[in-house]
Amino acid sequence: MDDAQIPYIERTRDYYAALGYPAPYRWAEHDDVPFQALSKPLKACRVVIVTTAALKRPGVGDQAPGARYNGRAKFAAVYAAPTAPEPALGINHVAIDFKHTTAADQGSFFPLAALRRSGRVEVAERFYGVPTNRSQRVTREAYAPEVLARCREDGVDAALLVPNCPVCHQSLALVARHLEANGVATVVMGAARDIVERACAPRFLFSDFPLGNAAGRPHDVASQELTLNLALDLLEQATAPRTTVQSPLRWSDDPAWKRDYGNVAGLSADDLAALRAEFEAQKPVKTAQASSGG
Repeated sequence: MDDAQIPYIERTRDYYAALGYPAPYRWAEHDDVPFQALSKPLKACRVVIVTTAALKRPGVGDQAPGARYNGRAKFAAVYAAPTAPEPALGINHVAIDFKHTTAADQGSFFPLAALRRSGRVEVAERFYGVPTNRSQRVTREAYAPEVLARCREDGVDAALLVPNCPVCHQSLALVARHLEANGVATVVMGAARDIVERACAPRFLFSDFPLGNAAGRPHDVASQELTLNLALDLLEQATAPRTTVQSPLRWSDDPAWKRDYGNVAGLSADDLAALRAEFEAQKPVKTAQASSGG
């Protein structure tokens, strides 16, 4: 049905197979799910935002600083930056559907302003950025422990994790699992339900919106505030892991954005060749920055 949730795992598998990459990506999957209840009333909690967006750097582009993992492969590192003044962030992930949405309003993917307006928690003085990386091992062994270390440095009680592209959703679900296993309560605010629930994030607020809008509709303060408050309610009220809440908001009465996403049906051989060439051209950039994904 046109109005069904997008099956991102299936769509991305079919998309890359059509481009000539037959070996499917193996998405993270778990049976066990850690869970950390809030240790104090929500009003007394210090909450951090964890994002897969990147800081905008004039003349450099959107990217995170470089680092090394086990002294070997070079990749982008987790970064931390002040929440005041509000930073300028960007998302340029390959798998975001920029045909039907834009990243013009960062309130749609970075809920800092809505979090401040809510007055329901103490906002951490820093937020954290996690690169997108298809390597689940790197995410588990490098990124997740680094986010936990920063949470402890900043006295964080809970985290709102807001992914963008499909692989971002997996990455932040893995980070959320690590945080919960080590005493930090979390909510993943996302738009790719199949990926997050397969990875078994403990708490998940699902918005059936195009990727890159997990914090609400762009330029729609009411939508962003409702989405944020649903996440805080989930953080406060969940009593067990595998708790998913779906936002009641709809993106549009026209489901074209769902039909179009990653849909290669009807494309000619020339169209597919052009898509493959475009993908191959982006690979060196993705390897160097490790901040684009999907």
